Amino acid sequence: MKKQGFTLIELMVVIVIMGILAAVAVPKLFGMIAKSKASEVGPAAGTYVKLQDAYVAESGVYVGNWKTIGYNMPGSNNFTYAEKDLTANTTTLAGLSAKVGWKATNNSKLNDCVKDSEWDISISEAGTDDASKGSPIAYSATTPSKSGDDDTSDCAALTPNFTKIGK
Repeated sequence: MKKQGFTLIELMVVIVIMGILAAVAVPKLFGMIAKSKASEVGPAAGTYVKLQDAYVAESGVYVGNWKTIGYNMPGSNNFTYAEKDLTANTTTLAGLSAKVGWKATNNSKLNDCVKDSEWDISISEAGTDDASKGSPIAYSATTPSKSGDDDTSDCAALTPNFTKIGK
C-alpha cells in the first residue's frame, strides 16, 4: 500500500519560510498603517487653503477664521484640528505676517512620530514672488521635525507633500 502526504521535514521548511515572510511583512504593514492614518492631514489642509483663497478673492482685503470661510473641522480619531492665531472673524490682509490659521495634532504615536506633534499652516501677505502668481496671500506649511537630542519624532516621512500645500 502506497502512503501519500508530507514529511515532517517538508512541513517544517514551509513553516520556516512563512515565518521569514511574516517577519519581513509585519514591520512594513505597521509603517503603512501609520502612513494611511497621517494621510488625512493633507486633504484637510488643502481644503482649508482653497476655502481661504476663495474668501480672500471675494473680500479682497480680509483673511477669515474657520467659521467665516466655511471650513468644518474633519471628524477624526487620529488627529485633533484647531485654529490658532486667526480666531477673530476677519483679519486684515495688509501686513499679515506668519499667522497660524490651521493646526493638526496627532492623538497617538504614529511610527517614529511622537504623540501630540503638530502640523501647521501659516498665512502671510504675499511677497513679490507669490503676488506674481496671482495670489494675495502666501502659505507656509510646517511638519513636526526631529526634536533635539532624542531624534525620535520623524513625522515628515508620513506626509512628504504637506510642505507643498498652498504653493
